[in-house]
Parts: sequence; structure tokens; C-alpha cells
Amino acid sequence: MANKRDYYEVLGVSRSATDDEIKKAYRKVAMKYHPDRNPGNDEAEDSFKEASEAYEVLSDSDKKTRYDQFGHQAFAAGGGGFGGGFGGGFHDPSDIFEQVFGGGFNINDLFGGGGGRRRSNGPARGSDLRYDLDVDFEEAALGSHRTITLPVSEACGRCSGSGAEPGTSKQTCPTCGGRGQVTAGGGFIQFSQTCPSCSGAGEVLDKACRDCNGVGSVKVRQKLKLRIPAGVESGSRQRLPGKGEAGVRGGPAGDLFIVFHVRDHDFFKRNGLDIYCEVPVPFHIAMLGGEIEVPTLHGGAKLKIPAGTESGKIFRLRGQGVMDAAHGGGKGNQNAMVNIEVPSRLSGKEKKAMQQLCDQLHDSHFDLTIKMKKTAEKFYDRKRKLESDT
Repeated sequence: MANKRDYYEVLGVSRSATDDEIKKAYRKVAMKYHPDRNPGNDEAEDSFKEASEAYEVLSDSDKKTRYDQFGHQAFAAGGGGFGGGFGGGFHDPSDIFEQVFGGGFNINDLFGGGGGRRRSNGPARGSDLRYDLDVDFEEAALGSHRTITLPVSEACGRCSGSGAEPGTSKQTCPTCGGRGQVTAGGGFIQFSQTCPSCSGAGEVLDKACRDCNGVGSVKVRQKLKLRIPAGVESGSRQRLPGKGEAGVRGGPAGDLFIVFHVRDHDFFKRNGLDIYCEVPVPFHIAMLGGEIEVPTLHGGAKLKIPAGTESGKIFRLRGQGVMDAAHGGGKGNQNAMVNIEVPSRLSGKEKKAMQQLCDQLHDSHFDLTIKMKKTAEKFYDRKRKLESDT
């Protein structure tokens, strides 16, 4: 870990770089050090791997957050990261390069000719999918389970993903001789392009599978059971490895990313792990003191109201907030702001009794009223002085 360079330094970007800036920087470095552009240059190949590793981390919001917190240690074995080195938690550098530049790219077109490695007819990883899921406030705060149905492609069962009708086989493409590329032009001006007969696969089918038409995958409606962890927020992502689109030519399936969108709640508001709410307190309890029950995510909680409590005062209910399932299960707090409630729809008899009580009160019982009057007196004194001076 001590010998690893900072990923931001590797790509030449700042820590505040956007996703587009990170991708653009990777393209520049990867093109410069690609092994096909630097044959036999071990240092260039190491730089290419280093750039690919840096891009894989910085282009993934979850990995980037871990790296910003823990550095390279986040990916060390046993370090709570993603595994160490390529072949562990990281992908093949060439696969990352192909994903960024697009599958089936022509290496000769990119680097201006030459006999580069041809990978277009090899296995290719399936595309990642995104599914946006609306969840209720309670589900996000407490955790839940959902079943979703989504259309995905999966390997054809009849041909096992080969695209060939069972009992038949694939043959080397006669147009390109299995290269997947054909050369056009003549003289000094020649260029390579994807073979039109095999679409770059290098092979053609004797007979296409009748279920998938030779594609190797079929569209299905897939049911998935999700566990929504407690504490998710709007924008939180959940990765389901291998639940994306089927791979091509026997390649692995892509991943499915669930993006959560949390609905607002009528009573509870959230800020991180803390919950905020406004609780009505009858005026006589606020005046004389007493106890009320406050709704929380985890059930009703008793709250003692001291005598003389004013509107706007905030009481903290410790441990009554959102559970942080992703980081050990700790809970936030609930902050209850008092809103003093006065009675309405009083009967004549009740109004008379209330009036008798109020007749016993005067300004000295109200601290805020006293404070306001003193402030006003000072203001008027200064106003009169200013007027007399003029």
C-alpha cells in the first residue's frame, strides 16, 4: 500500500473532479499507456493497469467514498474494502478499457493501424442495469423487503448462450478469416473496420438457435426479492452482482443497481440519522408542567414537559432516530420541537371558567411580555432623544 500512488494523482484530477472529468482523464492516460501502443514496454503496461485501477475506484461512488475516507487501505485484504489487486475486487484493465471506449472497438482504428490484440470475438460482460425504486419513509428508516419485477436478458436455455441451434456448430467467418475485422482501401491509405458478415465475432453459425435467433440471450421478466436496509436515503444505491444483462459469448452477467427514492412523511422529517418533528403541547401542560407521549419511529415515548415551557423549545429523545444498518446498527436521535396548542370550540361555561382564571393573571407572569416592554421603552427613549436633538 505504501508504494501505491494516489488515485487522483494517477489520473491527474482534483478530488472535486466530476464523473465526466474523471472519465476524460482516464481516456487520455489509458490511450497513452495502452500495451498495444507500447509493445514490450513493461513500465507503460504498469501505468495502464494503474490508471485502470484508479478509474474503477473513482468512477464508482461507493468505492470513491471508501477511498476518500481510508485511502488504499480500504481495498486491502481484511481492510473492510473490496479485496486487493486485480483478480480480487478489481476487473481486468482491458475490460475496463473496453467498457469506457465501447465494446467491440477497433484497436487499429484507435491507434492508427498495426497488429494489435483482437478481443472482439471473446467473452464480453453484460451491461449493468439501473432500477429506480420509490420507498415509503418508514421502509427507508426501519428497513423492509420488496419483490420487484423487471425485464432483463439472460443466457438462452436452449443454446446455453452460444446462439447456435443444438446439434449445430459455429464456423470461422469466411469473410474475415476469424479476425473479426476486414481491411478496406488500398495503397498507402488503408483502414480496418468490423467485419459485416460476423459483426466482429470472427465466427458464423451453421444454424441460428430458434429461441434466441442466434443472439445467445432472451428477454425475460425476472422477479427479485430485495432487502431494503434500514437507514437508506434518497440517492442511496444497492448493488446486486450478476443481476444485470446477460453476458455475450459466455461472458459474465452485468450488475443491477437499485437507486432508492424516499417519499416525504407528514410528521417526521429526516436529517442524516436524526429525526425532527413538531409536537403539539396543550397550553396548560406547557404552563404547569406535565408529561406527553411523542410518536417515534420505534413506538411512543414519554416526554416530560417542565412548567413554563415555551413554543419552539426543542427536546432531544436519544436513540429514537434512524438505525444505521450499514455501519454497525447505531441510531440517531429524535428532536421534538414544542408547539403550544390553545383550546378551541369552548362552551360558554368553559369560557367563563377560563376568563376567571385569566383575570388572576397579569404581565408579571409573562417573561417574554416583560422583555418586550422593556425593549420598547428603551427604543422610545432613544427615539425621543433623537427628535429633541433635531
